[in-house]
Amino acid sequence: MEIYSRKFGRLVKAKLSISVAAWVFLSIVAIEVIIFIPSYFRREQELITQIQEVSTAKVGAVLSLKNSNRTSSQLLTQLESLMNYSTIVGGALYDENRQLVGTFGETPQVLPVDRELPEMEILPVPRGEQIDRVDMVWASLRMDSNYTLILRQDTSHIQSELQAFGGRIAGLVLIIALFVTATTMAVLAKLVIWPILRLRDDLEIAGESLNQPIDDQSFYSLSTKRSDELGEVMEAFREMLQRVRAEIMSRTESEQALRKEQEKSDQLLLNILPGCIADRLKNDDRSIADGFAEVTVLFADLVGFTEISSIASPQELVELLNHIFSIFDQLSQDYGLEKIKTIGDEYMVAGGLPLPQANHAQAIAQMALAMQKSMEKITFRQQPIFLRIGINSGAVVAGVIGTRKFSYDLWGDTVNIASRMESSGSPGKIQVAETTYQLLNDEYKFLERGLVKIKGKGEMMTYWLVGAID
Repeated sequence: MEIYSRKFGRLVKAKLSISVAAWVFLSIVAIEVIIFIPSYFRREQELITQIQEVSTAKVGAVLSLKNSNRTSSQLLTQLESLMNYSTIVGGALYDENRQLVGTFGETPQVLPVDRELPEMEILPVPRGEQIDRVDMVWASLRMDSNYTLILRQDTSHIQSELQAFGGRIAGLVLIIALFVTATTMAVLAKLVIWPILRLRDDLEIAGESLNQPIDDQSFYSLSTKRSDELGEVMEAFREMLQRVRAEIMSRTESEQALRKEQEKSDQLLLNILPGCIADRLKNDDRSIADGFAEVTVLFADLVGFTEISSIASPQELVELLNHIFSIFDQLSQDYGLEKIKTIGDEYMVAGGLPLPQANHAQAIAQMALAMQKSMEKITFRQQPIFLRIGINSGAVVAGVIGTRKFSYDLWGDTVNIASRMESSGSPGKIQVAETTYQLLNDEYKFLERGLVKIKGKGEMMTYWLVGAID
C-alpha cells in the first residue's frame, strides 16, 4: 500500500501529469462550452415559443367572442382581461391605420407606422428597459378588422429556468471532464508518464554508476521491452549506457596503465634525485642550487678493487658491486642520509641535505661504523674486502647539473677534504677531519692520527673513528 501511495504521489507531483491533466480538463470544458452556448439560446427560444403559443391561445379565446358591433374601446376592454394570466403584464391596441387605440398594464414599445408586419412577431425589449420582458405582436389575427395587438410578456421565470438548465449542464460538463481526465490520466500514467519517470530515475542511476558499480537490476529500462516510441527511447538509453560504460572502462584501464607508468617514472626519478628535488623539477624549477652551512660528507672506497676487477668476470664484478652498494643504500635510508653518487668503486653519501638535519654528523658516523661491520661478511674468492672511509663536515653547495642524465651533486671545500680523508686513509679505518671530530668528540671514541699532509691543503690534524661511547 505504501508503494502505491508513493507512486501516486510521484504521478500527482510530476509536471507532465499536471500539464496533461490540465490540458485534457480544459479541452473538454472548452468543447462542452462551445456545445452548451447554442443549447442555451435554443432552450431560451423554446421557452419564449411556449409563452407565444400559450398567449396566442389566450388571445384567440378572448377574440372568439364574436361581436360585430363592438367598438375599439370595447375590444380594448376585453383584451384587458388577458392580464389575468400570469405572463401577460400589459398591452397596446392599434387600428387599421396604425393609430394607437389604447393601452393597458405595462406599455409595450411603439410600432413604426410604415413597417410591414407578419401575422405573428416577437420584438425584443430595447436596451435600458427591463431585461425580463418581451413584446409579442399579433397583426390581423382573428380580428374583426385590421387591428394590431402588442402584448408585453413577463419572462422572469425563463431566466430562473435557464439558470437551472445552465447549472445542470455545468454539473454534467464537470462530471464528464473529471471522468475523462481521470480515465485519460490513468491510461497515460501507465503507458507514458510512469515509464518516463522511471526513465528519469534510470538516468540518475546511470550518473551514479559512472563512479561506482550498480546492479543492472536497478535499471527499469534494462528490464522493460516496448514496441512504441518510448521503447525506442529506452533502447537508445540502453545503447548509450553500454557505450558510456565501455568508454569509462577503457579510460579507467588507460588511466591505471598511465598511473603505473607514472609511478615507475616517479620511482626512477627518486632513485636518481632526492624526493624534494624531484618535486621541484616536476614543478619546472629548472635552476636548482642551494647552499648548506652544516653538512657531513662521507666517501668510501673498496681497497684493492683494481686487482679484483682484473681477475673477476664482468658478471662477478657487477654482482659484487651491486651487493655491496645495495647494503650501503639501505644503511643510508635507515639513518636518514642522502646517497649522492657512486663512481666506480667509490660511494658518496651526505647528511644534512637536501633537508636540514641536526644530527647529520652522528648519522654519518653511525653509517660509517655499520658499513665497516657489514664488510666483515663479504669476501671475494674467500678473500676479505676492506673499506677506506673519509669524513668531513662543513658548508657545501648542492644542485642539479645537466639536462640529460642529470644528477644531484655537491661542491665545495668540505667535499674536497672529505675525499682527501678517504684517499689518504688506511684500509679498514675511518679517517675524519678536525671539524667532524669536534662535532662527535663527546659521543664517539677517536684515536688521534696526527698531522697528515693533504693535497692542496698542507698538513691537517686527522683522527681515526673507533666507535661510539657506551
